[in-house]
Amino acid sequence: MTDFDPLQDPAATVARYPHLRHAPATARNRAPIAAALAELLSATPCTVLEIASGTGEHALWMARTLKQVTWQPSETTSEGLAAIEDWRVLCPDLAGRVRPPVMIDAACPPWPGPAADAIFVANLTHISPWSATEGLIQGAASRLEPGGLLCLYGPFNEGGAFTGPGNAAFDADLRRRNPEWGLRDRAAVDAMARSNGLEPDPPRMMPADNRLLVYRRV
Repeated sequence: MTDFDPLQDPAATVARYPHLRHAPATARNRAPIAAALAELLSATPCTVLEIASGTGEHALWMARTLKQVTWQPSETTSEGLAAIEDWRVLCPDLAGRVRPPVMIDAACPPWPGPAADAIFVANLTHISPWSATEGLIQGAASRLEPGGLLCLYGPFNEGGAFTGPGNAAFDADLRRRNPEWGLRDRAAVDAMARSNGLEPDPPRMMPADNRLLVYRRV
């Protein structure tokens, strides 16, 4: 046994295990996201399904921080599942509360699996076509328990306008990479959620001009 904690310094972990995929943004945003989820989620045991988990670093950090949560990561490809599992095996203390990743395509509901108390998604809506957001909301509506939460983290426009020059530049870069990508207007996401039986809470302001949008299944 060693005192090495792979989650404490992800960059050092990647230096030790070069085969790992690493998303640097997760280390920057994980603490404020965890603080927001601590206020939103039940204090009793609950399950969270994460869509588009990426490397799985969020899954492990949230389970480490939120002791009552069992976290279900997911990705769309076998390579994505393997990347999550590479991190998961480094944290055997969390094996019981971070389940093996499952394959889910956000854009293709309904999704397999049991109902969840909450669904968490980070940085998906702007790095995918609008059809992925539509599928995400439809899929979430079918998988959430009554009263369950859909939590979307990332940058969003307000009233059809960018909330700052950084987001405007980010949107321009995204659209250069793919014309179907780009920041979504919160009102459009709210309307899509309502049409699928999900009522919006007031948005939570997050660091770096991001938002946490929260929707409740009614």
